[in-house]
Amino acid sequence: MSTIPSMTRIWPIALCVTLLFCACDNTPKPSETREQAMQDSALQHAAKHLNPKYVCPMHPQIIRDEPTSCPICGMDLVPVEQEADGDSTEGPVVTVSSAVINSLGVRTAAVERGRLWRRIDTVGYVDYDESRVGHIHLRTEGWIERLHVKSEGDRVRKGTPLFQLYSPSLVTAQEEYLQALSVGNKALIRASRERLSALGFNVRQIDALSSRRKVQQRVTIYAPQNGIVASLNVREGMFVKPITEVLSLADLSSVWVLAEVFEQQADWVKVQQTAEVRLSFLPGRIWEGQVEYIYPSLDPKTRTLKVRLQFDNPEEVLKPNMYADVSIFGGAKEDVAFIPREGLIRTGKQQRVIVELGKGRFGARTVTPGIESGDWVEIISGLQEGEKIVVSGQFLIDSEASLKASLMRMADVASDQGSEKEPVNVTTVSGVLKQFFPDSRKANLQHDAIPSLGWPAMTMEFDLGADVNVARVKPGDRVEFDLEQIDGGYVISSIRSVEAQEDTP
Repeated sequence: MSTIPSMTRIWPIALCVTLLFCACDNTPKPSETREQAMQDSALQHAAKHLNPKYVCPMHPQIIRDEPTSCPICGMDLVPVEQEADGDSTEGPVVTVSSAVINSLGVRTAAVERGRLWRRIDTVGYVDYDESRVGHIHLRTEGWIERLHVKSEGDRVRKGTPLFQLYSPSLVTAQEEYLQALSVGNKALIRASRERLSALGFNVRQIDALSSRRKVQQRVTIYAPQNGIVASLNVREGMFVKPITEVLSLADLSSVWVLAEVFEQQADWVKVQQTAEVRLSFLPGRIWEGQVEYIYPSLDPKTRTLKVRLQFDNPEEVLKPNMYADVSIFGGAKEDVAFIPREGLIRTGKQQRVIVELGKGRFGARTVTPGIESGDWVEIISGLQEGEKIVVSGQFLIDSEASLKASLMRMADVASDQGSEKEPVNVTTVSGVLKQFFPDSRKANLQHDAIPSLGWPAMTMEFDLGADVNVARVKPGDRVEFDLEQIDGGYVISSIRSVEAQEDTP
């Protein structure tokens, strides 16, 4: 007996071994090839992202509706967490893990309701209080013989000498007054005193002249007020006239701050409103004042309204031409919802916030902002008191939500294109009408060849459309008829006689 097994005994064993190996091979088979996965168009890819169920952990662009394997790496797709319905967001919800929230430094703040001040934050500069500025002009012409002030910024007190003046007119007026005194004519004396006073002599100088009875060749001019020399336009030896401004004195115990208010905030500011000033060189110190005057017109270049503020400055810390940060309090709005200004995302077309929905979920929502006051902004609509918004890291979340919304819009386009009806295919055919079947709404025709459909000339029956009028044709007529493809078949949508068309003039 031969020891070599026959072929009839070997092939069942080989078949069993093959089936065993196939059964033990648990390697997931890709649902499609890598090339197929990479050849999706943008719309096809977006359509797969609409309400996804399973995604590849390594390749998030691979999304399927059924549990299968990734065609790129072969890993099993994992379920996507479904987002809860009823969230009042305008667009998709973004889910962020707690680890990512911590790494991004995401912070939230609650929507508050209460009083919000109409606070105008702007900049300004310190200027002289013009009601406390004095200008020194002479009432006659002459020469500056001696200057007691040497430069701008010198401090003077009321009654201290400023300069000495030699003027022939002043010398003549003194001589006339002394002659009137020597004559004793009261009317002439009174007239001479009035002329000296008109030329700039004060009462003390006239009385000294009366007691001394000697003409002064150089007349001393005294300071009419306390202050600093704001401008000095002469030097010793200069000839001056009444039109010449010799110098000006400014009292810095009170100063003005000229601020610029934007056009959209012009209606907020009123006279006597409280204002605050902060200077960069003295951080932490605040000067309190009030709105003294609102200028009647806007600057045509900057489109701002100039506002004048008045501040007491006894220590003269506020120097003219200093820049200042100005805050004007324009009254309060009661019972308004407001959020931190940093939580508002401003775009060209809309303004929105990122709302925290709980369990690591966030969504974008469009809001209507109102007035801004410091670090706060009013929300007219879109948010309710107590809701939480993201105030740090919101731009990254908003970018993710915007990308997801764009994919959904693309998927909607793809869905709309897929739902469009196929265009109706109508073909015009010539032939001869053989017979009508009114009961079944059918017609038997011998038609010519139809190249567009690949049909040869033949005789066959067609269904008649509901609107087909057969009153003008009869069996035996040469006709033209339109074939319309419906549900895989062809129906006559219209029929007309060729002979009738030829007889028509």
